[in-house]
Amino acid sequence: MSRESDFYLRRLHSLLGIIPVGLFVAQHLVINHFATRGEEAFNTASNFMGSLPFVLFLEWFIIYIPLMFHAFYGLYIAFTAKNNVQRYGTFRNWMFMLQRTTGVFLVIFIAWHIYETRIQKALGTEVDFNMMANILDNPFMLAFYIAGVIAATFHLANGLWSFLVTWGLAQSPRSQKIVTYVTIVVFLVLATIGVQALLAFV
Repeated sequence: MSRESDFYLRRLHSLLGIIPVGLFVAQHLVINHFATRGEEAFNTASNFMGSLPFVLFLEWFIIYIPLMFHAFYGLYIAFTAKNNVQRYGTFRNWMFMLQRTTGVFLVIFIAWHIYETRIQKALGTEVDFNMMANILDNPFMLAFYIAGVIAATFHLANGLWSFLVTWGLAQSPRSQKIVTYVTIVVFLVLATIGVQALLAFV
């Protein structure tokens, strides 16, 4: 792969990780958080999203295709990246390593989540509050989903930092430090929303 093509692919990978994949993750967590208001509230919010016009088009072109590119190219980046945590041990190097580690884990988690929800729905199983409650009734699956939510929210928040730097929106050391604090808050807020939603099913 030439340097030029790699440059543009990495830019596209960065962009799709925020728009639309990152926005979808945030929206998905907010919809799931309706579970904290009870079964009826969650089912109403879930049914509303499932009844949107052109839902299949939206799912494939706004979610699945960008997500697959981001995931598969992300795996390429993860397995060709040279982590130097042991040598340098700086905060940003740790974030670099964790970004790739969570990315690999998320490929597994998201594939399993899609199997348990979207594929099961295609096979005739209704995706509702009771379905998620049955899944999360297993302590192992609850721990797996909590790990998935924390990994996804960290990956999104840290990816937002990388996006702002990569696209020239945070170039100075001061602006990068500010963005670091902002993305930590984004991570904590989204992770809290996601974990609260999971615990509401238990």
